[in-house]
Amino acid sequence: MANEQTTKTVKVQLVRSPIGTKESHRATVRGLGLRKVNSVSELQDTPAVRGMINKVDYLVKVL
Repeated sequence: MANEQTTKTVKVQLVRSPIGTKESHRATVRGLGLRKVNSVSELQDTPAVRGMINKVDYLVKVL
């Protein structure tokens, strides 16, 4: 039981194309593991990931 870790995850879906956005925002989308529109990535729920999601909140949806 002591070795069992419950890691919380968050699913993120790309709902808008990053074409025409700032280069740093495009890099953030790629850093989240998203490529095409409607692609979904499951990531660990950390403050760094939450910050990335907040940065590109107009492009992604949290599932």
